[in-house]
Amino acid sequence: MNISAPPPPSLRHYLRKMRGGGAGMPAVSAGEIFWSWLGGMLGIGLLAWLHERFFAPADLVLIIGSFGASAVLVYGAPGGPLAQPRNLIGGHIISALVGVGMFQWLGEGLPWLAAAAAVATAIACMHITKTLHPPGGATALIAVIGSPQIHQLGFFYVLVPAGLGALSLLLVALLVNNLAPTRKYPLFWW
Repeated sequence: MNISAPPPPSLRHYLRKMRGGGAGMPAVSAGEIFWSWLGGMLGIGLLAWLHERFFAPADLVLIIGSFGASAVLVYGAPGGPLAQPRNLIGGHIISALVGVGMFQWLGEGLPWLAAAAAVATAIACMHITKTLHPPGGATALIAVIGSPQIHQLGFFYVLVPAGLGALSLLLVALLVNNLAPTRKYPLFWW
């Protein structure tokens, strides 16, 4: 039995794949835009209010940039698999664990390697646990490149902001997305 590898694709074939295809993004109704806006406003508003009210005086951080991307998913595309609660919560928590670990292992001496390893390992861990949530990559990266306040949190970063922030976004997503007659959230929990 002779098993040979297929011939490598041509450069032309390789470049042709980059053209894309299809009709592009479909239009979104005014109602969907409204519900997405309302969810984003209330979700990020809640995090920002809680941060100012309870965390800012103590130099703790509740709101991180990756939550903006999570808001886009859970309020703008609540039917997508990457926006479901398992992905939202698991993706942030797993990525936060990975990011803090990489910062503590490599961050002081090799910050560029810690940043790359945090994101790449977070992606792999989210795949393994079926919790892929693209903003999780940013959560891992923030643990490495973030402010001194973020670094001082150590593994507490996994609970606050990653865990508590993701739970807050989930609570608002459950309330707002189910107000809309055309939406159902979540599609699955586990």
